[in-house]
Amino acid sequence: MSVRRVAEVQPASFAFTSENLDWAKKQIGKYPAGRQASAVISLLWRAQEQEGWVSEPAISVVADLLGMPKIRVLEVATFYTQFMLQPVGSKAHVQVCGTTPCMLRGAEDLKKVCRNRINRDPFALNSEGTLSWEEVECQGACVNAPMVMIGKDTYEDLTPERLEEIIDAFEAGKGKSITPGPQIDRQFAAPIGGATTLTDEAAIMHGGSAQAAAAEAPAVPEAKAAPEPAPAGADDAAPGEGTQPEGLKEARGGKADDLKRISGVGPKIEGVLNELGIFHFDQIAGWNAAEVAWVDERLKFKGRIAREDWIGQAKILADGGETEFSKRADGK
Repeated sequence: MSVRRVAEVQPASFAFTSENLDWAKKQIGKYPAGRQASAVISLLWRAQEQEGWVSEPAISVVADLLGMPKIRVLEVATFYTQFMLQPVGSKAHVQVCGTTPCMLRGAEDLKKVCRNRINRDPFALNSEGTLSWEEVECQGACVNAPMVMIGKDTYEDLTPERLEEIIDAFEAGKGKSITPGPQIDRQFAAPIGGATTLTDEAAIMHGGSAQAAAAEAPAVPEAKAAPEPAPAGADDAAPGEGTQPEGLKEARGGKADDLKRISGVGPKIEGVLNELGIFHFDQIAGWNAAEVAWVDERLKFKGRIAREDWIGQAKILADGGETEFSKRADGK
């Protein structure tokens, strides 16, 4: 492990904001008497979130709050590489994964972007002091290589061009507009283009055997079998195709909703939806079963609409509410 030391130039003092101090005291209160030191990582992380990095005065304040010798807190801060021991970009610090999977899939090109766009040297600030970068070891998203981490979020399946756009957004103060995770048409770490195995849900439920699934199905005489009711709005749909939902030529008022706030909708799928005339949450919220089937036929990863409950999410977002995913996408 490389030697990590605190920066030579330090601020004169550090103090938690009143809100963060209250939060810190609550964290300390979670541990029994004599075990307050267990909160050291939490408090150091909150200090870094507040200031952007962990200064020596911050280490001293944390030590005092926890009743620890300063050297013990310093040991923790210098051991864990998630703690920045010198100032980083005020708007973004880009951590580029350089481990083997990312290296093989283009990490060197991402580092070139950082050198050209931010600074030639890692940890060195750009001229405005808003951006910095470093190369790190595995960030745990090998399937989605290459990737970077900014703050708490990862941005995966990157191209140099997409990283440029992400950096531009953060520098413009619009980092929250970028949805974390895969930057291509992929659901989390699922295969690109959709599943290629275990696609028969009935077979999965019966140990992987379609024959077993058929054998266990109750036999119903054809003469007595009642037809299943058709989903609402599907009576005019061609088999397997569904009904095309009503689309718009353009977004209302020239401003489309950010459909990427729906879990399962990435930049590419959002583009497909826009091409189909879908720009707003309330359009998706109003889909019936036949319309879902029609849209589903035009997505490479079929079944995603129902699996991710797009309609339920869209109803909440259309009413001005938030989902757990939209909070994360908005940086909350």
